[in-house]
Amino acid sequence: MRIIISNLARIGLGVLTLLTGLHSAWAADSLPAVQAAADRTSISGLSSGAFMVVQYSTAYSASVMGVGVVAGGPYNCAYVNLGGILTCMSGAPSGEVSWEAAQGFASFGQIDPVAAISKFKVYVYGGKKDTVVHPSVVKATKDFYTAGGVAKKNLAFVSTLPSGHAFISPDFGNACKVTESPYIAQCKVKGSPYDQAKAILSQIYGPLKPAVMSLSSTVRPFDQREFAAADTGLDNVGFYYLPKACAADKSSHCAVHVVFHGCEQGAAAVGSDVYSKVGYNRWADANQVIVLYPQVVATELPLNPKGCWDWWGYSGLNFQVRGGAQLHAVKSMVDRLISAP
Repeated sequence: MRIIISNLARIGLGVLTLLTGLHSAWAADSLPAVQAAADRTSISGLSSGAFMVVQYSTAYSASVMGVGVVAGGPYNCAYVNLGGILTCMSGAPSGEVSWEAAQGFASFGQIDPVAAISKFKVYVYGGKKDTVVHPSVVKATKDFYTAGGVAKKNLAFVSTLPSGHAFISPDFGNACKVTESPYIAQCKVKGSPYDQAKAILSQIYGPLKPAVMSLSSTVRPFDQREFAAADTGLDNVGFYYLPKACAADKSSHCAVHVVFHGCEQGAAAVGSDVYSKVGYNRWADANQVIVLYPQVVATELPLNPKGCWDWWGYSGLNFQVRGGAQLHAVKSMVDRLISAP
């Protein structure tokens, strides 16, 4: 009986491996060059993706105009705070020390000059019921951007909603305080659903045209192996949403917004939930924004069992600078979108 159970377990593991392989092998074309506006790139993300937002925007600050940080900590957090990863999830890290670290990397030319960060439009969100990345950590991210000179009028700090660890969608996901897969929740403000995608994009780009009721296009897969090898932790396939207007009129007017998923939240784990249900696409469609959804996947080598973006060094010790494998790969994706066809 024990042998039979063991064999069944092996079969089950084989089926899971096959299904994962089918996802990774999903037919995907190259990411297109559509001549998007080079000066209108922004980024947002949840959890490890939020840490990645801060890393990317700091390393490549010269080409970023705004950020949305949902439950994430400040730059190079695990290496400048006593307690490392634990402090950067449930302690009280220092945003000011992180700013000093950024200045140091910039002085050695490993990241862009940090002066550009003062011009960012910033949205920082922390849920009051978040037990994964505590509110004190998120406050340190606000302190990081404040230390970087971001004006008060350009920094939205949202910390009053009783949410767990999740993106907040107006019409999909768990109850507000719940922290469970797919890590998307619904919350209300004064009786109305909170639309986090709208809040992020309007903070960055200003007043938005109303979201479309019906999308003009579909989310498409693209080949990420063109940008990064498997040992970087990136999945074979990423996704993007290209509004019909941006595909038809290649005149450098469409913005690019990058969305980094959280741990256990890539497409291999939750399917289309992040790239189709958080709410970015309908606002992007109405406002001529291309949305890029890069993907990492759970791996044994490098050791990344929960499919997190790298904010502590599993992909290499230069993970937080321009030479970092994941940062460089995503920057190359953005460069493809803004290049001429």
